[in-house]
Amino acid sequence: MKRNGLLAAAAFLLTSCTSEPPHSLITPFSAVTAEANSKPKALPEPLVREKQPQVRGVWLATVSRLDWPPVSSINTSNPVLRATQQKLALREKLDKLQRLGINTLFFQVKPDGTALWQSNILPSSDMLTGRIGEYPGYDPLQFVLNEAHKRGIKVHAWFNPYRVSVNTNAATVAALDRTRSQHPASVFVLHRDWIRVASNRFVLDPGIPQVRDWITSIVAEVVKHYPIDGVQFDDYFYSESSDSALNDSQTYKAFGQGFNSKADWRRHNTELLIEQVSRTIHQLKPHVEFGVSPVGVWRNLSHDAAGSDTRGAAAYDESYADTRRWVQQGLLDYIAPQLYWPFSRSAARYDVLAKWWANVVATTNTQLYIGIALYKVGEPSSKEPDWALEGGVPELKKQLDLNESLPQIQGTILFREDFLNQPQTREAVDYLYSRWSD
Repeated sequence: MKRNGLLAAAAFLLTSCTSEPPHSLITPFSAVTAEANSKPKALPEPLVREKQPQVRGVWLATVSRLDWPPVSSINTSNPVLRATQQKLALREKLDKLQRLGINTLFFQVKPDGTALWQSNILPSSDMLTGRIGEYPGYDPLQFVLNEAHKRGIKVHAWFNPYRVSVNTNAATVAALDRTRSQHPASVFVLHRDWIRVASNRFVLDPGIPQVRDWITSIVAEVVKHYPIDGVQFDDYFYSESSDSALNDSQTYKAFGQGFNSKADWRRHNTELLIEQVSRTIHQLKPHVEFGVSPVGVWRNLSHDAAGSDTRGAAAYDESYADTRRWVQQGLLDYIAPQLYWPFSRSAARYDVLAKWWANVVATTNTQLYIGIALYKVGEPSSKEPDWALEGGVPELKKQLDLNESLPQIQGTILFREDFLNQPQTREAVDYLYSRWSD
């Protein structure tokens, strides 16, 4: 989670591994207990689950038009022709996914503070037209649902909950301000007091209760009005960087009473959102699945006896997402950790993390799908050379073989769709076709 440099940098921050345990912006380091040095426990017997087909999924990103819609369509002055081009491009992608054996599409419907559906809460996405709030001439989510379902492909609506924009440039501010006269207008102008800057983006402050209610209402709108198969949140919860931290001191002062630290309060806020969204989805349509795709490391063993034997950026400490607890509390129908490293990456071995997550879900009713790094396949790397060996096929095969060997893992999701079409992944895609295609 790279055509866009800003997005690539964000993905690197969230998925990179260092030789030392990460130092959180807020969470203090905790002492290593004796239990942390003990041998990993054997996987418990999995719960008896209803047999479901293995998920063979792919993420399709619309932020910065990474996978869709085609940039060329935005340069088309004729709105009818633009919509035709976008529909044709999406049909072609779905045809290819069907041939490949993909059965689940994770379609990004909320890349920022805009919508790729007909919303009464969010303005239409400028990803479709180049201008926030301009109607694209059709309903993208309904279109993808119709076309995917015809091909036997399930669709999960993928939301970035808190991001309002991908930058804070003057042009972005002007574009957001121009929505003031629209209906609906951007949250940027309707609730300016909810907006903060973090990682050089405009984001919503997760500590404000009305923000969580507002996000829940957005999810509810989609669940109510569209025949989606699932809802997914990505890994951007408290997303900040050392040079652009989220300033939520006043929010903490207003709402953080009773917590020993801001870090604990932040994790509580994130869990409240997950619990509220989960409850709302299942009240509206119990069959619609709710899942999260977090950073692959929950916590490192050096920080927590229950953590994985890794040295990577951790969701618990960096984005204040206690993803392991959400599974244990039964808040998720599925979890799809991003395990974007090879078997040979000692700081975050693929097999170590896959087995750790299998252990987490083993005695729960939460399904486990593994996100793998298609975007790295075929790319030369001094730290991860296995991705380029023989077109990345041996590494990809090992990861898929492990996934299928562990009964707790019910599927694999590729990040991301456009890399199925790149020359460096051709051998890997051919391998996937031979393995997955009926």
